[in-house]
Amino acid sequence: MNITAIIQARMGSTRLPGKVMNKLGDQTVLGHVINRVLAIPTLNQVIVATTTETEDDHICQEASHYGVNYFRGSRANVLSRYYEAAKEVKADVVVRITSDCPLLDPLISNKVITHFLDNDLDYSSSGLSGTFARGLDTEVFTFDALSRSYFHATKEYEYEHVTPYIYQHPDLFHIHAYSSSTDFSRYRLTLDTPEDWELISRIYGELYTGNIFHWNEILSLLERQPELALINAEVKQKKLGE
Repeated sequence: MNITAIIQARMGSTRLPGKVMNKLGDQTVLGHVINRVLAIPTLNQVIVATTTETEDDHICQEASHYGVNYFRGSRANVLSRYYEAAKEVKADVVVRITSDCPLLDPLISNKVITHFLDNDLDYSSSGLSGTFARGLDTEVFTFDALSRSYFHATKEYEYEHVTPYIYQHPDLFHIHAYSSSTDFSRYRLTLDTPEDWELISRIYGELYTGNIFHWNEILSLLERQPELALINAEVKQKKLGE
């Protein structure tokens, strides 16, 4: 079984342009995401899916720097980009990662994948339950589910966000969320705004020593310094279709 992680990345961003090439210590945001995904043991391969826009040449160069392949596809139709990338590398199972998650925990991601495999699912996600901090998001789905989405999706937000057609059709797909026993949804660890960047920079400043640090270390830091979580507490996550 070919389990492939596809990291979507591009330079264009509505609220924080070029964010994936910002530096956190000695590496870019994208570099940290790639290294964290490479640390997930159940994966067979990792690729970066970007666009054909000239500005995204930087993304391709960065992927190559970290020793992973890249695929270039549609800017707006991310569903198409994922489908074509997965088809090209003959993926049986796709793990969707977004490049705005430089605090992604490979241990949690691996548990989502294991949950998916053990329960013979079409789709699972750490985000679907709403119990994890945003920014630890990992989605896992079969290539068949992705293919059916590609051929049947009709809404713009389905093209942009890749998986809504799957998780909004539990009548068509075998879906089960991977949940945390404790609700940590009050924490926001994704990178979309200047406030997010300030928080993530502070977390890296406290915890990064050249190696991957994990969610339990981040949580301990946020509990010791609760003022940190207030930095981006007012940021609202964009809803589907916005």
